[in-house]
Amino acid sequence: MSEKASKAMSLLKLVEERALLKKKIDERKQKEQLDSIPYIPKDCVSNILIRLPIESLQRARFVCKPWYGIINSPKFIRSNLCQSERVMIFLCPVNSFFHDWSNQYSNFQENSTTFSVESRIFDLKSVHVLHRPLIEPSLKYAIKYMLLADGKSIIGEFNATCLGKIRASCDGLIVVDNKLKKGELVIVNPVTRELSLLPLGTICLPHEESYGLVYCGTQGYKLVHLFLDESQFIGCEVLQTGEKSWKVIDGPSFGLMKWFGYDPVFAICALHWVPAVDHCEYIVTMTIDDEKFHKIMLPKSSRFNDRIMEVSERLCFVTHEEMNEISIWLLESLSSVIWTKKYTIAVGCIRDLIPLYFSRFKWELYFLDKDGSIFSFDFEFEQMRKIATEKGSFPISGASYSLHVNSLVSWQNKEKARSVSM
Repeated sequence: MSEKASKAMSLLKLVEERALLKKKIDERKQKEQLDSIPYIPKDCVSNILIRLPIESLQRARFVCKPWYGIINSPKFIRSNLCQSERVMIFLCPVNSFFHDWSNQYSNFQENSTTFSVESRIFDLKSVHVLHRPLIEPSLKYAIKYMLLADGKSIIGEFNATCLGKIRASCDGLIVVDNKLKKGELVIVNPVTRELSLLPLGTICLPHEESYGLVYCGTQGYKLVHLFLDESQFIGCEVLQTGEKSWKVIDGPSFGLMKWFGYDPVFAICALHWVPAVDHCEYIVTMTIDDEKFHKIMLPKSSRFNDRIMEVSERLCFVTHEEMNEISIWLLESLSSVIWTKKYTIAVGCIRDLIPLYFSRFKWELYFLDKDGSIFSFDFEFEQMRKIATEKGSFPISGASYSLHVNSLVSWQNKEKARSVSM
């Protein structure tokens, strides 16, 4: 070997030795840094993560495997749900040119990250891109929500669109019409973007049916469908989580249900319907465990602007007693149907308030006025105040919104058939 080649070999060996030495030093420094970081127990990490807003949780679960496991655990998801405030979820046209609404609705722009319910259905059914029909943009709705807190409103975006109307909502899940197939429904979590097609049930006109979605603990979720059949009787069918077909059950007695305009309210382990638009003396109740229907008398006749709602797992009846008064009645149990008048609100000159919902964590009731203004009544301070909102930011029509909570909840049980997640 020549002297030149020998020097080159020596130099190469020296470089390799230095590289190996540098690698060992870097590994030792990295180990020392890791050893200096104190161990944080899993429960402590979970307690920190649970305090993050839902948008941050979506990103945080992909930071590392331990965080992914914590955030996706059933215990964490239910804990996060329990501390999530109610919002009002609603739809607004993607293209507002044909609608006499505020410019608030025209600021939604579809992009490559927009979640489309219909596109996901095509993916679920393995429809080739070339075979997918074109969807007119003016028919699409953007899915939005409004959060009311601390005297102001916040409009939130899911960056998601759909063609169908929202038919039911529970624990962050919404049931939406699948406009691509008549009568078919889709259950979606707009936060996680998990979507499932539901088995085809009884098909009828939208104004002659009502849906209620409820959580049944270890049994998962139940979707209850009331509808007017050809004999003018009220039929009922129930879809349980994981089942491939609807179960037909006996509906309410003939003549009890006269109208399907109000969404049912879940409270005291039962679904409750107000069966008439005005001058209604009773509600129709379905107990979830035995799937039986009952007639429950109201403490007084329900008028057009009165509502039933859930507050602290109890059933509440909010009624306009006199021209300038609103009364709060509570029903604690179905075993002994005794309504108790808990509070009377003097509303002054604001007479046409429609109750929206109670806050989950504060004794506070929200109202919608006929001009679209939103008010809140704080029972602790006995004060009515107007919520700061942008004009036209929320649909005035009471049928245009559903109560909702943003969560990580899934409809699925162990079976993942016919589901897709982004």
